[in-house]
Amino acid sequence: MENNRAEVIIVGAGPAGVSAATVLARAGKKVLLIDRADKAGDKNMFGGCIYAKQTAEIFPQFWQSAPVERSVTEQKIVMLTDYDSTQYSYRYSSKGSYKAFTVIRSKWDNWCVKEAQKAGAYFAPKTLVKELLIENGKVVGVKTQFENYYADIVIIADGVNSLLAKQIGLRKEFNDEDLTINVKEVIKLHPERLQDRFQLDENQGCAVRILGGPLKDIFAMGFLYTNKDTVSIGLGVSLDELKKKKIPIYEMLEELKSHPSIAPYIKDGEVIEYSAHMIPEGSFNNIPKVYDNRVMVIGDAAGFVNNIHLEGTNLAMLSGRLAAETAIFAIEKGDFSASTLSLYYQKLKNSIIIKDLRTHNNTVKFMKKHIKTLTGLLPEIACDFFEVLSSADEIPKRAKYRRLVSKILRSGLILKMIPFAFFAMEKCIKR
Repeated sequence: MENNRAEVIIVGAGPAGVSAATVLARAGKKVLLIDRADKAGDKNMFGGCIYAKQTAEIFPQFWQSAPVERSVTEQKIVMLTDYDSTQYSYRYSSKGSYKAFTVIRSKWDNWCVKEAQKAGAYFAPKTLVKELLIENGKVVGVKTQFENYYADIVIIADGVNSLLAKQIGLRKEFNDEDLTINVKEVIKLHPERLQDRFQLDENQGCAVRILGGPLKDIFAMGFLYTNKDTVSIGLGVSLDELKKKKIPIYEMLEELKSHPSIAPYIKDGEVIEYSAHMIPEGSFNNIPKVYDNRVMVIGDAAGFVNNIHLEGTNLAMLSGRLAAETAIFAIEKGDFSASTLSLYYQKLKNSIIIKDLRTHNNTVKFMKKHIKTLTGLLPEIACDFFEVLSSADEIPKRAKYRRLVSKILRSGLILKMIPFAFFAMEKCIKR
């Protein structure tokens, strides 16, 4: 980097940072992308799925050359009791278009960085940014363990803890109720065995969300994604709930893996990777100030995660693109003030990021309040219904249905579902 100066410095080479770097470099701007890892993706972790639309806006036709694993053609929700399960599946045909792909972050992030470099971005791995450089109350660059780098704009993409955003007072520490801890194992399986178990063709993939069973009565969700020759299985748990219950998260994962409805998917597989990662809950009320003079905040550092829909990577990439577009405007205008960079937040408000986070602002809090119904009672009643539907013995069906209806009435399920109905209606009509 000539004279240690760029037009834009981006700290963090995750999906948000690399997206911003790519858009800026393609516009001919001088970009320095810094990451502390030896190689992009080495320290990053997520469930395993990227969404095609937002990704293609940064990397058109990416599936033709990127290291994607499988095109997701089936979504499942699995509701567990202690021993049984009810599964709801949506399988669709891509018909030449794609909704999502499973990826391995170490491969995917590395490919994205190379695309940014092809566009002209300068990448500095193994570089730890210690702090932002401040002159006359304004950000002018970054201090690393090696030397100082200067820029007109710094884009902060350093993840959920974001020490840099905290340094300049753009955000505070997240509380325990605002954070989720995710753990994941990658389990190796022969491709043919994997495809047979999930009933997939060679390039098809499956994404599974798991409720109940060992995850009942706690705000937690399991996930499972199919890769080419591995399965990613894990779970996310609200940090405050985990502390309250005092259950070791690795024990929860082991119980999930051994559940009779989950174990067959990963039987005889070899665990080749274990990882853990903290992510924000994604509350609209917790969005920090995301811009100031000469600086913007993107991705997890800004809390852009929609946990209800398991969306984080797509929101990170979108926020990176919007910040890059704002930076291009500021550079061409020659004005890097907060007033000019406020365009970034206007773009966010017009995007699905702010709109969806506002829609789901209180959803996590609501679900925590009704977690026993969601993860305990609903899976139990669903399994009971299918037990009646599928059984044939000496007991008359009328007696079975009466018994089931009686159980539903005693459980109070109907009354307990009324708040869900009103909550859903509010989300649909609220502007």
